[in-house]
Amino acid sequence: MEQHVKTRSDAPAGFFAVEAAGLRWLAEAQGARTAEVIDVEPDRIALERIAGVRPTADAAAGFGAALAATHDAGADAFGSPPPGHHGDIFIGRRPQPARPTATWGAFYAAQRVEPFVPVAVAAGNLSASGAEVVGRACEVVAAGAFDDHEPPARLHGDLWAGNVLWSPGGVVLIDPAAHGGHRETDLAMLSLFGCPFLEDIVAAYDRARPLRTGWRERTPLHQLHPLAVHAAGHGPSYGRALVDAAERTLALV
Repeated sequence: MEQHVKTRSDAPAGFFAVEAAGLRWLAEAQGARTAEVIDVEPDRIALERIAGVRPTADAAAGFGAALAATHDAGADAFGSPPPGHHGDIFIGRRPQPARPTATWGAFYAAQRVEPFVPVAVAAGNLSASGAEVVGRACEVVAAGAFDDHEPPARLHGDLWAGNVLWSPGGVVLIDPAAHGGHRETDLAMLSLFGCPFLEDIVAAYDRARPLRTGWRERTPLHQLHPLAVHAAGHGPSYGRALVDAAERTLALV
């Protein structure tokens, strides 16, 4: 099997191990396909090499239905990391908490948005007034304004188009930040940066596992996480987008 090898000499403890655990956990759902882990060491991971093809509507629809199955496989709790892993997980190179939490809002605010806000402020990408708006949104989210009866979903956690590979056999996922969360978060991240045939993906997902009324309006809420991550290190435009998403979240209450 041809391999794709990633290395990082300064990888923090567990960096590649949790990536491997996340890929395997997602694969166990027998929904969306993930790249097979061939080998993992503290400073490297070897994955199967995925041959690329042009995206198609049929492949997108197959992925949408498969993603619904992955989410339905569930997790022990909101914030749960892949089984066998303890401690932080990583989104890109940034650590983020993975502590099991009883309610989604408390988990999402404290572990997916708030940790990145002071980093974004220190980087000059988020103003103090903007951070205050984000903080107010987090207070509302943590208080349970958007909690529902959805059980914890098995999320990819970093589902942007760059981690969606189009292969001859359909979509293959790579580079997860897998954890237990709300299924709308994966879909919101997928839409944030654009993805080929996105509407076909979502339509097939909705047919397989109907989305709750108002999910499109809640997209800014679920984009707080990726926007906060990007505001921490990718410039002030993401800080402004984060504030806008926070304002739109507050407007939903």
